[in-house]
Order: sequence, then C-alpha cells, then structure tokens
Amino acid sequence: MGFRIASWHPERVTALIVQNGNAYEEGIGVKGWGPVLDYWKHKTPELEEQIADTVFTAEGIKAQRVAGARHPETMSPDGWNLDYLKISRPGERRAQLDLFYDYQNNLKLYPAWQQYFRDHQPPTLIVWGRHDPFFLEAGAAAYRRDLKNVDYNILDTGHFALEEEGPFIIEKMGQLLDKTLN
Repeated sequence: MGFRIASWHPERVTALIVQNGNAYEEGIGVKGWGPVLDYWKHKTPELEEQIADTVFTAEGIKAQRVAGARHPETMSPDGWNLDYLKISRPGERRAQLDLFYDYQNNLKLYPAWQQYFRDHQPPTLIVWGRHDPFFLEAGAAAYRRDLKNVDYNILDTGHFALEEEGPFIIEKMGQLLDKTLN
C-alpha cells in the first residue's frame, strides 16, 4: 500500500523505509510462495484448500514467522499465536485467500513503482532479511538500480527481520529520519 500511495502522491513522501518489501520480480521467492503462484494461474478450490491447510494453521503461521531466523528459539510466540487467533475468526481464511490472490496485482504495479523510484529518488533505507524465503535478497539489491540515495543493509535473518534485528533497524530508521527531516 505504501508504494501505491508514494507513486500517487510523491510530494507526500520524505523517505522510504523498506523492510523486506518487494518491488521487483526477481525478489519473488518461488519456493516460499509455493502453491500461491499456482493459485494465481488457476484459482481452484483444491489450491485454496492446500494453501489454507499449510499456511493458515498454527504450525504454518509459526513456520512463516521463524523461516530464515538465526535464533527462532528466542522469538516470542506472541506474534504467531495472535496471527493464528486472528485467522481463526469466521471469514478470515477467505479474506486471506483473497489477499493472496490479489497480491499478483502488485507485480503488475512493479514497473510503475520502479518509475517512481527513478523519477523522485526518495532517500531510502533498505533493511532486509537475507534468508527470507518469500522476498529474496535479489529484490533488495534491485532497488539500487533505480535509487541513488540508499542505505543498504542485508541482515542475517528472515522475513520478520524486526524480530531479531529490532534495535539495529530502529537505529537506522532514526538516522534516516534525522537526515531527511532536519
């Protein structure tokens, strides 16, 4: 959503903070997205069931949260437990399946977002988990093709980089905002 707003209203953007937020096709992790990529091509009840039975279970949600983490045993279970409670509410699986299906529309917007980067050159902080199975490191590197003012940080963690690298990321955010707002 942030890239949509930025490309629609570039005058409202001071800087970008990108934490495993993909905007390049080479950043899509085929293995991590698994059956969702097939779902985009053939939306079937069988694929919906496969996704729901693997992704929306307590085990599936935990697996997403800890995937690529350096020390998953130190991560608080609060995140995945709350996610599971939310997804267990009536109608929520359907909503999440619809979001997964709709994500393919983001890929169609990648060229517009990349043009926004080239045209407006917002100062950008990239903090990216190297072991993210969903959004690969190649997606982080691709930003440097289009942006000149990038603080580029690849971290030894997964998709939920804040879980293990929170203090570092917060410090980097503060540095970027100090530079751009002062």
